[in-house]
Amino acid sequence: MKKSYYLFNPGRMSRKDNTLKFTPVDEEGNEGVPKYIPVESVNNLFCFGSMDANSSLFNFLGKQQILVHFFDYYEHYTGSFFPKDYLLSGKVLIAQAEHYLQPEKRMSLATRFVEAAAFNMLKNLRYYDNRGKETGIQIEKIESYLNQIPFAETVDSLMGIEGNIRMSYYEAFDIIINEFEMGNRTMQPPSNEVNALISFVNMLCYTLCLDMIYHTQLNPTISFLHEPGERRFSLALDIAEVFKPVLVDRLIFSLLNKRQLSDADFDKNLQYCLLKESGKKTVIEAWEAKLNETIKHRSLKRSVSYKHLVKLECYKLVKHIMGVEEYKPFKAWW
Repeated sequence: MKKSYYLFNPGRMSRKDNTLKFTPVDEEGNEGVPKYIPVESVNNLFCFGSMDANSSLFNFLGKQQILVHFFDYYEHYTGSFFPKDYLLSGKVLIAQAEHYLQPEKRMSLATRFVEAAAFNMLKNLRYYDNRGKETGIQIEKIESYLNQIPFAETVDSLMGIEGNIRMSYYEAFDIIINEFEMGNRTMQPPSNEVNALISFVNMLCYTLCLDMIYHTQLNPTISFLHEPGERRFSLALDIAEVFKPVLVDRLIFSLLNKRQLSDADFDKNLQYCLLKESGKKTVIEAWEAKLNETIKHRSLKRSVSYKHLVKLECYKLVKHIMGVEEYKPFKAWW
């Protein structure tokens, strides 16, 4: 079974026959004991430390359809090595572009992303409200903003409503989380532990969506809610909106309230707060476990993993833009 590999140490990655060879390098430049990774077991690579590589390696990774995601010192996503598309479909590309260019079709899809994201946020808030966390005020605010959606005439105004919904949702984090405070949402850089966690796990969710898009006929640069821009995969942002409340936020609540993370897992500075390597490893272990959890799918009548749910979302989007089946975004039913 393929899986993700997370590289924290600096080193050199190279091809060794049909295997990947990673040689760690310490601060003095001394090489450590090489590790060999069977290429058939690799789904993608996440590089948090510096990695030396050559074109031979990337040619090899490209042939194996292995994506590589890169991050800077401050844990910001900086880019991906994206092998050439292997599921090319001119018909899907044209239909996807048409749905972006025609305002009614684009607005229809953008609205569904926002409504599904808000639905999943409300699901979380009601769960905690029923367990004694008083999130009623935030629930009422979000419901009020949802009533404004039918009156939004442009994607920009819809994005404004989405921003208000998310701001109200984040207000409840200090009620739900027991020992850490979030305050305002800060990103570049995160100002405290909760903001650091949100940024880090949001980034994992974004790359998950990007990975799943790559394995469909969708083009990752043509989006509907977020504005397509130069050098960014904005469709991954659209799909991530739907899944962040279920995958990202629930994970953060669990990690903090079960005390799986502590102050010692964060590097705090006057200017920023970031996860230390120990914290990243704890989060990634929990993230991978979450993605492999399965639920009983109501339509398919079988168990599917959270990771596969994201891929199913991409397939639903393909069916919608090809006129096969109306897109019904994922809404948590449990």
